[in-house]
Amino acid sequence: MGSPKHQRKKYKTPIHPWSGSRILGEKDIIKNYGLQNKKEIWRAESKLLLIKKQVKRIIASSSEQSEREKMQLLSKLFRYNLIQKETKLDEILGLQINDVLERRLQTIVFKKNLAKSQIQARQFITHGHILIDNKRVTMPSYFVTRDEENKITLSSHLKIFEQEMEKKTKA
Repeated sequence: MGSPKHQRKKYKTPIHPWSGSRILGEKDIIKNYGLQNKKEIWRAESKLLLIKKQVKRIIASSSEQSEREKMQLLSKLFRYNLIQKETKLDEILGLQINDVLERRLQTIVFKKNLAKSQIQARQFITHGHILIDNKRVTMPSYFVTRDEENKITLSSHLKIFEQEMEKKTKA
């Protein structure tokens, strides 16, 4: 189980930290998705890498257990809306980091026009103004499932505040 004081990292850092092209690519990703730091990119890359490793292992083996793992992985990725129902294992290897970052709560709040920018979406989430199925979620990196996507709403307190601000600007 491990000690809560000594938690493990959930990401791997790049092998070469000062690669200019990688740094520029990460800057673009941070800007497009409103991320706070590069650790969030590395977490998403690690999550994607684990999925790809599992797919390669499943493809290499042909046992009954690998068939079960295949079905579980496909259902998990479908539940997170990373793949479609008919997707084959080979196509999963083509997933990019953008596909994973699109499933973050922060990105989905922005795409649903609940916030004016990625940064505002992050602020709404951390301040507790975003509800999923009437439950407050305060992690911008929360991985949203296919079912939860339609249940994302603003808290009623924030809606009243926005209505008052609109009245003041019109007057």
